[in-house]
Amino acid sequence: MENEVVSKNFIEQIIDKDLEEGVYTQVCTRFPPEPNGYLHIGHAKSILLNYGLAKKYGGRFHLRFDDTNPMKEKSEFVESIIEDVKWLGAVYDGEVLFASNYFDQMYEAAVKLIKKGKAYVCDLSAEEIRQYRGTLTEPGKNSPYRDRSVEENLDLFERMKNGEFEDGSRVLRAKIDMSSPNINMRDPVIYRVAHMTHHNTGDKWCIYPMYDFAHPIEDAIEGVTHSICTLEFEDHRPLYDWVVRELEYPHPPKQIEFAKLYLQNVITGKRYIKKLVEENIVDGWDDPRLVSIAALRRRGFTPESIQMFMDLVGVSKSQSSVDYAMLEYCIREDLKLKRSRVMAVLDPVKLIIDNYPEGQVEYMDVVNNQENEALGTRKVPFCRELYIEREDFMEEPPKKYFRLYPGNEVRLMNGYFVTCTDYKKDENGRVTEIHCTYDPQTRSGSGFTGRKVKGTIHWVAAPYAVRATVRLYENLVDEEKGVYNKEDGSLNLNPDSLTVLDNCYVEPDLANALAGDSFQFVRQGYFCVDVKDSTPLAPVFNRIVSLKSSYKPGK
Repeated sequence: MENEVVSKNFIEQIIDKDLEEGVYTQVCTRFPPEPNGYLHIGHAKSILLNYGLAKKYGGRFHLRFDDTNPMKEKSEFVESIIEDVKWLGAVYDGEVLFASNYFDQMYEAAVKLIKKGKAYVCDLSAEEIRQYRGTLTEPGKNSPYRDRSVEENLDLFERMKNGEFEDGSRVLRAKIDMSSPNINMRDPVIYRVAHMTHHNTGDKWCIYPMYDFAHPIEDAIEGVTHSICTLEFEDHRPLYDWVVRELEYPHPPKQIEFAKLYLQNVITGKRYIKKLVEENIVDGWDDPRLVSIAALRRRGFTPESIQMFMDLVGVSKSQSSVDYAMLEYCIREDLKLKRSRVMAVLDPVKLIIDNYPEGQVEYMDVVNNQENEALGTRKVPFCRELYIEREDFMEEPPKKYFRLYPGNEVRLMNGYFVTCTDYKKDENGRVTEIHCTYDPQTRSGSGFTGRKVKGTIHWVAAPYAVRATVRLYENLVDEEKGVYNKEDGSLNLNPDSLTVLDNCYVEPDLANALAGDSFQFVRQGYFCVDVKDSTPLAPVFNRIVSLKSSYKPGK
């Protein structure tokens, strides 16, 4: 419709105004992670938001690593982040960028501030700087080194660069206002001495810029127009603006803050995940019980489902938390028309059709997805001996149990009607075999209307079935207790977050499934082939999500 009103979030409204007023001629955004761990679902929001804005306005989107802290950063994390961004479908312009590639320009920027009388070398220790800073209610006091001459500061800063001083012995501070109501403006440290090898620059530098100084410079150098970040940086914005103003960039970028994504009852803290990994509680940073992007990818989530989730969450200035069930709803919605519905038996018991000819096999025509004809059909073998789910048979069923029990007739999905005639148990009373007879007139698709049955159960043909391992995942967190123990800050973990079933059987076609392929297992949920542990001879399927949802869209 020509007159349709498109609702825009507050960031888009700011960008529209800037473009209309000629503040900027082309939009440029960026995703600026520090490579000190794997990205999680919250970072996905930032990636898709920044990329989406650049795409919407026909602008540029950069992937730039804020690698100014060599103490915590690794090439492993750089590579994982690049993979995550590409997987999400965020296409960055040009090469991957690194803050460390601008270290020369940052050094010159610091020299410029010294020459303007806006920065000085300070000999106070970190603890003394904290003491001098003051509190939220009391102003700070000037460092005794604040009034050093420009010449002395230039000399000391160069000697810091040349490696003459030990770590922590001297810093370079911006000269702003020690009585500012914003503590971030009370002469913040902008450079520190750190004799450490950097993953990108090696041993070239022994001084490194602080994030609050480096970040606005990186944005300005790259021509970023809108530096979009989360709300915890709102109090840092005056310092961001001070840096680009004092360094006299002609088209300074504008910082805009939005609310972080908080997902209920999940673990996102890097130090907590690192501990879980080191203690072998989880299978690495990509364990499917985590919500790192790598973990979600391994579990079987799709980029489209993550985008749908972010669209539902929206962009705002107000903090709120989101139910994990919303994320599960999105993957169900994305997969339900895209994936084949196959038969898999997770807790098998053998079913023998006594009056079915021995050695005979029929290939049943099975629709891959009843809601999407475009996915076509497949052939599934049917024979005398099958596997069915143990829960689909009961010796003494309760009322309204419509599956197999002695004397009852059910439909074998895509097969025939069968009637239970007998069963066998082992010495422990566990059912080992179920015996049935079938009615040849009732073959699925034959048009039989002679009678109806209330129960339909799925199956796999025993001689042709592929044995598989299935992993059933639940929340890693004990949801009743919450993520953190209030007494000692430890994690409240769910001891039943992973169930491994080693004796499962799936349709023979699934032997050809590739790592990462996903399916709907009839009545069980959505599953994917594990990308790390699965092999053609020993397939491993991860449950992505069950079929039932507690999330109701629009509520």
